[in-house]
Amino acid sequence: MKYAPINVALFIENRIRFAKKLKPKSLAVFNSNDILPTSADGSMAFIQNSDFFYLSGIDQEESVLIIFPDAQEECNREMLFLKETSPHISIWEGHKYTKEEATATSGIRSVFWLKDFFVILNTLICEAENVYLNTNEHLRAIVEVQTRDARFVEFCKKRYPLHNYCRSAPIMHELRPIKSKNEVELIQKACNITEKGFRRLLGFVKPGIMEYEIEAELIHEFVRNRSRGFAYGPIIACGANACILHYNDNNKECKAGEVILLDVAAEYGNYASDLTRCLPISGKFTTRQKDVYNAVLRVMRAAVKMLVVGNNIANYHNEVGKLMEIELIGLGLLNINDVEKQKPGAPLYKKYFMHGTSHFLGLDVHDVGNKYRLFEEGMVFTCEPGIYIPEENLGIRLEDDILITNNGPVNLMANIPIEADDIEKMMAN
Repeated sequence: MKYAPINVALFIENRIRFAKKLKPKSLAVFNSNDILPTSADGSMAFIQNSDFFYLSGIDQEESVLIIFPDAQEECNREMLFLKETSPHISIWEGHKYTKEEATATSGIRSVFWLKDFFVILNTLICEAENVYLNTNEHLRAIVEVQTRDARFVEFCKKRYPLHNYCRSAPIMHELRPIKSKNEVELIQKACNITEKGFRRLLGFVKPGIMEYEIEAELIHEFVRNRSRGFAYGPIIACGANACILHYNDNNKECKAGEVILLDVAAEYGNYASDLTRCLPISGKFTTRQKDVYNAVLRVMRAAVKMLVVGNNIANYHNEVGKLMEIELIGLGLLNINDVEKQKPGAPLYKKYFMHGTSHFLGLDVHDVGNKYRLFEEGMVFTCEPGIYIPEENLGIRLEDDILITNNGPVNLMANIPIEADDIEKMMAN
């Protein structure tokens, strides 16, 4: 990993919070992610399982965590199992955690090699009545490969069929949305790196440049600031491409007079940031482009004010939709009479603004969380309204990352330029 050491108190506190949610005599097991293959002898870059990292801080494959608060021996209440290194592994794969390093990173004193896992589990599970197992229960998850967690679920139910099995995911979905001070600092660091990348582009974007050249500038700036890279697949979309919500080919030429939509952000320490800005390729927006841009910006600023303790996603999105209706009417894209006659549940603004305004942000860019839960202090949301007009080859989306506090919303990207006039001035300079 490239990032600086993370305060071990974060992971210790996370395990304490998780343990308090377990039923009496419960043992919980979390697995690291697999290294996924490409083809031949190739493999993808390793990215740690977010739940495993949240509870351990260990950023390595072939790792297992046991949390067993009611274990009879204190040394068995938190246990970590790691891939044992060797001179051969050191030569071919590089350094792996030593037991001492794992303890320093996680705060877990009982660290074993992975070869001992099943023997120790077989002993401990006899003390437990409930076994908590982890699965990916994100509402938008599409999992077509069998994960390490999924294989372990099969193993446990076959080997220990008489235990009571419980789901860890609901607990993780309850805990992870509330960010601690340490987590906010990591997200802020990711936002700060993203800012550096964005400012690098202000003097770089011009007619004739390719979308992938912009991508290259960003990854250079992110990695040189200790980020692994993009927090998600970068969207670098000029002209009509900006009307494709998840466009990521990034292979077109940026032409004079077009606007480029940049949905690009860095991660840091496995924590994501999420930014969207729009730049005029020629350095200045046309009158129409600026009108659409400012309409989106007005909706965004009003939407941010609604990210407050006690609100909820359903009410929030409904109110943002009303604001967007007004702006679309003002832009001549919707007719006020048609809006007044629209069917309930089928708002006309969806033609030009078809996605939600906000999502949870954290270890995953679309972080886990219950959309019916009231907003609480410590939650972090994106705010990203947009207007997409394919017939005008124009898509405008603006996005910042917002921390909810008892004193109101805090914009973690407040230092990143967003005013159309400011962007034009900075591009000119």
